[in-house]
Amino acid sequence: MDMPGTLPHPDTEREFPFSERDFRRICELIHRHAGISLGPGKRDMVYGRLSRRLRALRIDSFRAYLDHLADNERDELQSFVNALTTNLTSFFREPHHFERLKEDLVARADDRKPLRLWSCAASTGEEPYSMAIAACEAFGTLAPPVRIVATDIDTQVLATAAAGVYRLERIAGLDPALVRKYFLRGTGPRAGHCRIRPQLQALLEFRPLNLLQPRYEVGHDIVALFCRNVMIYFDKPTQRAILSRLVTHLAADGVLYTGHSENYLHAGDLIVPCGRTLYRRAQGVAT
Repeated sequence: MDMPGTLPHPDTEREFPFSERDFRRICELIHRHAGISLGPGKRDMVYGRLSRRLRALRIDSFRAYLDHLADNERDELQSFVNALTTNLTSFFREPHHFERLKEDLVARADDRKPLRLWSCAASTGEEPYSMAIAACEAFGTLAPPVRIVATDIDTQVLATAAAGVYRLERIAGLDPALVRKYFLRGTGPRAGHCRIRPQLQALLEFRPLNLLQPRYEVGHDIVALFCRNVMIYFDKPTQRAILSRLVTHLAADGVLYTGHSENYLHAGDLIVPCGRTLYRRAQGVAT
């Protein structure tokens, strides 16, 4: 019984038992498998997202769920990572990046081989499709000489990205001319939705990829590498380890596009600024 004048502990009102030890185990597990660092303030978020997995599996406590994960349940481990991955994106987010991308692609118009671009945290696809639109605008064709690899650790959002279907609200702020050129408006059962044009989808290849992997099978000589608003979820040592691998895939004059809230002062030997939240590979860093 609660003493008069005191409030019950929040955990007593939860559907599932969720101890501090459970939370620590979750933090350790997501850091080990995805590099994500969760602070104490994320406890309610973790409970809210993972409680859906407990209901789906008909497991009655977080302790039992974590024991279930420990039994090498690979499919559920992917669902665990998917649940705790934050996916906030939009078309042409940070517009200056896409203006710079168009300028750089126009400058490479005489290159004889296809240009390789990489979106390494593609989420639901808005970023890599924006890259594809920028390429089409730069070359004035729906078949520009580019190949875009779009990767993410979250397999669910990748499936959404590959489908290329969005609610109309997602493109409400875009230039109507771009909407007409690159999107198909749904009718009948698809009313209220739009779809990326097939020619645009043909420029992209979607693949699952964990940035903690020791190797990235995405090719080299990448002229534009978008890694935006993902490093904020990693601690500094993890950021550095990932950067040391990413930059080896950049072309000598390739550009790394980063998020506005990300700081890389600790990695000056790996990347050097070349514009607003833009970087190139530092001199002497081998591919």
